[in-house]
Amino acid sequence: MIIDRPAAATADAAAGPILYARGGDEEQHLLAALLVLPEGAAAPELAPEDSAAAVPIVLANCFGKTVWRYDFSLPADRSASYRLGDQHFTVAAPAASDRRIVYVSCNGQESGDLDREDGERDAMWTRLAAEHRRAPFALMLQGGDQLYADDVLYAHPSVERWASAPRDTRGDIAFEPAADKAVRRFYFERYLGNFGRAAMRTVAAEIPSVMMWDDHDIIDGWGSHPAALLDSPVGRGLFAAARDMFLLFQVAATDATLPSTIMDRSGATLGLVLRYPDLALLAPDLRSERRPDRVMGPQGWAHFEAALAATPPWDRVLLMSSVPAIGPRLSWLEALADMLPGRNKYEDDMRDQWQSRVHRDEWVRLLSLLAERQEYADQPVTLVSGEIHLATRGEMLLADESLLHQLVASGISHPAPSWAYPTMLELLAQWGESPLPGYPIQLRPLPGQRRTYAAERNYLVLSFDDEALEAEWELERSGRTPPLPI
Repeated sequence: MIIDRPAAATADAAAGPILYARGGDEEQHLLAALLVLPEGAAAPELAPEDSAAAVPIVLANCFGKTVWRYDFSLPADRSASYRLGDQHFTVAAPAASDRRIVYVSCNGQESGDLDREDGERDAMWTRLAAEHRRAPFALMLQGGDQLYADDVLYAHPSVERWASAPRDTRGDIAFEPAADKAVRRFYFERYLGNFGRAAMRTVAAEIPSVMMWDDHDIIDGWGSHPAALLDSPVGRGLFAAARDMFLLFQVAATDATLPSTIMDRSGATLGLVLRYPDLALLAPDLRSERRPDRVMGPQGWAHFEAALAATPPWDRVLLMSSVPAIGPRLSWLEALADMLPGRNKYEDDMRDQWQSRVHRDEWVRLLSLLAERQEYADQPVTLVSGEIHLATRGEMLLADESLLHQLVASGISHPAPSWAYPTMLELLAQWGESPLPGYPIQLRPLPGQRRTYAAERNYLVLSFDDEALEAEWELERSGRTPPLPI
């Protein structure tokens, strides 16, 4: 990917190394590392422990920067290190029986995200980094909204005009080359700003990430807006730019260098499948094919179902669903929104959810697949999700009397919402929602909490002990929850 540099020079700041998980077995932990340097700067040597140096490749030249990728591996059954230039980094073992995984989501806020004081914005990242120093994490799952890119709508006058135009006229506004360049520069520099933050550097360099995007990595509500908006020249241009930058910074790839061992070679869906000893990580892409009347398209469903079917029954499945798959009934709220004049933001917000009445068939399809998997397999399925800016959990009782668990952690840096939002969700949760007959769903408080939804910034820790798994939430004010056996 090569993007012509605008006349205005960018800062000389670099970012990286950023570590990405690529799966592995009992012997090898497959990894990629991303490094962003000023254009013309030589890439330093990356030397894995007890192995030859990795050969870097250029993924992109953008706005005065070169994006380099190193592909390498480390031992999978013990902690190991790599050297980048004169810096040394240690990586925990993903195949160890006592591995620890951290899950985060919603790394930002809708406006003025990077204008906040670092200590306030990154308080939970700082806490996560301190915990990693005490007890290292082997993997970091980033479940959506790694980037709050809503301000991209102000990146160029024509895009700003498009955002404020009546919806039925947006198709008349062209996505000119200058707008494309401005939009791509916005996404590129916003990613650099996020990954260059002090609180992110250590965890990004030492904890391999598995990332899946959600709407704010594009624009708020992407895919749930009317087709006229999505299919307009500016809408498609925004998506194409966001997609390229998602691949670059959240997957460490381009269309020409997709890691085919963990992704669909076609690129039509960007879902990920990573396999480790006794563990499968599945992260379906809920945005690339999303439309107002669907969550995933044919490619997304085919890729996800094939990945689930190919997972051995003795592997535990961790499924990253960027929006929760177990949640309260929304049909009443949608009916209320329909009574309001014109379209409104609440319609788009509710249509983003699996529980929306327009997605009910797909929601049933997803839950049926997961229930069937858990009922015949030796190991359970566990859902992890974010998006709602709250922490909570849910359970679906299966025919074999086992529980399908949903763990929600959101957000790592998004401000906690006011009391009204969790109170409304709690009221809806009392009526529940069981789309599969005979498979009741119930939302429950976190261990040690009284309310169903914890309105605090948070992250989730998954601790393994051979086949046993425990979940703990780190809450900004309340601290650590008691462990929950899964």
